[in-house]
Amino acid sequence: MELDLDESSLAIGRIERALSRIEKALANASTRTSPSVAEPAADQSALKAEVAAVIGELDRLIAEADRG
Repeated sequence: MELDLDESSLAIGRIERALSRIEKALANASTRTSPSVAEPAADQSALKAEVAAVIGELDRLIAEADRG
């Protein structure tokens, strides 16, 4: 099964939104008043989930491109 253009566009959109959320989270973390305070575990888990989602989407697009 090949990815059509619409599916590829949707996947790219998901990647862009996830990268935007990652960028915002990193910017927020860098502007905190006390850099020695560790990020809450929930924030770290959310950031890891976003990174995993981006990697998953990229892997899927690459696999489909290899088959197509």
